[in-house]
Amino acid sequence: MTKKQKKMLYRILAAAVLFLAAKLIPLPMLVSAALYFAAYLTVGCDILRKAWKGICNRQVFDENFLMAVATVGAIALALYERSGDYSEAVAVMLFYQIGELFQSYAVGKSRRSITALMDIRPDYANIEHDGKLEQVDPDDVAVGTTIVVQPGEKVPIDGVVEDGVSALNTAALTGESLPRDVSAGDEIISGCINMTGVLKVRTTKAFGESTVSKILELMENSSSHKSRSESFISRFAKVYTPAVCYSALALAILPPLVLTVSGADADWGTWVYRALTFLVISCPCALVISIPLSFFAGLGGAGKEGVLIKGSNYLEALSQTKTVVFDKTGTLTQGVFEVTAVHHNTMDEAKLLEYAALAECASSHPISKSLQKAYGKEIDRSRVTDIEEVSGKGITAKVDGHEVLAGNAKLMALHNIPYNDCHSVGTIIHMSIDGEYAGHIVISDVIKPHSKEAIQKLKHAGVEKTVMLTGDAKRVADQVAKELGIDEVRSELLPGDKVNEVEKLIQNKPKKANLAFVGDGINDAPVLTRADIGIAMGAMGSDAAIEAADVVLMDDDPMQIAKAIKISRKCIGIVKQNIVFSLIIKFGCLALTAFGLANMWAAIFADVGVMIIAVLNAIRALKYKE
Repeated sequence: MTKKQKKMLYRILAAAVLFLAAKLIPLPMLVSAALYFAAYLTVGCDILRKAWKGICNRQVFDENFLMAVATVGAIALALYERSGDYSEAVAVMLFYQIGELFQSYAVGKSRRSITALMDIRPDYANIEHDGKLEQVDPDDVAVGTTIVVQPGEKVPIDGVVEDGVSALNTAALTGESLPRDVSAGDEIISGCINMTGVLKVRTTKAFGESTVSKILELMENSSSHKSRSESFISRFAKVYTPAVCYSALALAILPPLVLTVSGADADWGTWVYRALTFLVISCPCALVISIPLSFFAGLGGAGKEGVLIKGSNYLEALSQTKTVVFDKTGTLTQGVFEVTAVHHNTMDEAKLLEYAALAECASSHPISKSLQKAYGKEIDRSRVTDIEEVSGKGITAKVDGHEVLAGNAKLMALHNIPYNDCHSVGTIIHMSIDGEYAGHIVISDVIKPHSKEAIQKLKHAGVEKTVMLTGDAKRVADQVAKELGIDEVRSELLPGDKVNEVEKLIQNKPKKANLAFVGDGINDAPVLTRADIGIAMGAMGSDAAIEAADVVLMDDDPMQIAKAIKISRKCIGIVKQNIVFSLIIKFGCLALTAFGLANMWAAIFADVGVMIIAVLNAIRALKYKE
């Protein structure tokens, strides 16, 4: 508990003791009244103060005003009737504060789940000077600087390991409990905790652009994106609260006036009491508190599982996902391409690979990297000139003065170069040297271990259609789709074609059903933006994709998609339960009160009891179970 919560608990306990003493111990009326008033002021002074501030600021109609008017009115009625029993007024305020304390604790618990994520913020970075480590602000570390990360310290900035071997705890980022082993040459992201060995890391990003900064920014901004349910509750409360205040006033005045006119006993006390009870019952605390809390808990629960959702509106939209569209490379596959064969080559295999690697040396595409890896030697860029990328087809360049074409069949057809088809499954890089066909290179991607299971999980989660979009050849795409169990596949697409395909799918999807697109590359950013829900691979995905996405998967595991959908549906289910339960109890008790069938104790249950039940239900969104 916080200091503020402890202080409130002590006030509640003190008020409860005074209340029970006045209620149970036979005392003179004045002494009993003094104890009741002491209990009331002990527990309710802040409510009265907030209500008065609201009146002064012309923001009258809120839960504090309702509680203040109802309890002060009940005390006034007891004074008028000289009953000496102020128990109902004190009980209303006491139980209301108990409910508020409970709600505060629940919010704190939800906030702590997010705070655990926020704890990944590094305080410093180590830079070595003259054999000594100097702690500096991560913001002051330039890109390309070598930093030292010791065991037990957080990795402050994204980079590449230059020296050292260690295990990294990535639980705060990915939800994965198993450590990740790293050594020289491995990329590491900020926010991880170095567990065993000393690491020297060459930074590849500024601190503000690092993973840890991006995550913190996402979490800090998530509350600003409200769902339709939250917006509805806010609008509902603004209309509902004044309406019930005026209804209570009418209930207190109109029936006695009608009775007076008709010659019957007006019985003002009974109708005023009903009006005061009506006010207590009408307080929309359960809705106003539990609905935002449900979404807050849902966002926190998803964050604990390594799924960052940028706002409750995206959480709500995710729950209605019926179609999931995937990019292939880096999303369903590892994006780790390897040269597996060279066919129909008219020159030495090593020489053909050399030409291909040099021609592709300016590209950061995984296929280019795989060619350079297969070449296995340092690239001398001075040997390459006139590099030109032909969108969706390949590369043209001059290597040692020779005109080299490296690309797919479309590139060969564009330059009228006869080529040999390949029956191997994979990406085929056709090669031409000085206008003559020189053979082709087969490059295969590796499917991620959990991709097939991820598709199955999505279908179990209620996703009706899965689609894969790729620029790969139809034969390769069809085989991957068949192996994974994907319903539809669109292949041989240019980057711009993906947007068009998603547009078509959106037009044909059922109403109130959303389409999610999952991608990781820069070329996926327009599609992520266009889809109803954009989901990006966060660990190794591009910055552009992460910025454009609505949901970020921190460990690049497609299994997380089904988990995110299940979390969102659980959260929305809890929200709907709270709305229906609260309104049924609320309006039912209001009707009973208007007819004199409910007293102040029923009002306490309708207000505080319902709020506690709704809050308890809301915090269930914090925990995810398969």
